[in-house]
Amino acid sequence: MTEAQWIRRVIKPLVFTAALVPAALLVRGAFTGDLGPNPIETITRETGVWALRLLLVTLTLTPIRRLTGWNAAITFRRLAGLFAFFYACLHFSTYIVLDHFFDLNAIAKDVLKRPYVTAGFTAFVLLVPLAITSTAAMIRRLGGRRWRLLHRLVYVSATFGVLHYLWLVKADLQRPVTYGTILAGLLGIRLWLLFRKRIVAAMATRARAA
Repeated sequence: MTEAQWIRRVIKPLVFTAALVPAALLVRGAFTGDLGPNPIETITRETGVWALRLLLVTLTLTPIRRLTGWNAAITFRRLAGLFAFFYACLHFSTYIVLDHFFDLNAIAKDVLKRPYVTAGFTAFVLLVPLAITSTAAMIRRLGGRRWRLLHRLVYVSATFGVLHYLWLVKADLQRPVTYGTILAGLLGIRLWLLFRKRIVAAMATRARAA
């Protein structure tokens, strides 16, 4: 079995199953009453945290590919990104349905008046076009360059996601600060790779002109 076949037949199904585990645990907890004294808060918190975690995993895969040369890493980027959107949808749906019972006026007031809600809403909205354009057909339709430019919004979405988490918690800032540090590191690596690419391109241009 080739590496590509091994990834497609074994590794990707395992990753897919693993990504569903947090949602399955929440469903089980809802039926067994193991979600604590405030189940809605637990569901909201856990779905939001997993959306952010998977978003950071998505951002990690491209640097891994570029730094190690392991091109198979990119195979999992779309899967991780779609699962990040899946958990973001669960998070947003819990907020709308279970927390506010479709009270659109209350939701609008929350978005406008509470910074952490504004940040979370912005992060979610930015993920929507990324999820819609994640297919190979959309990549062909947009063209590689425009698609890459659009999907840089993932860094903006992740930044708002970290701010949402940071402004939401009141006491223990360890988790949001950790995620923010990881995001800052990934942004630094991205900028360094971009700078290195431009330096190499400039040196090649000078060598051809010499």
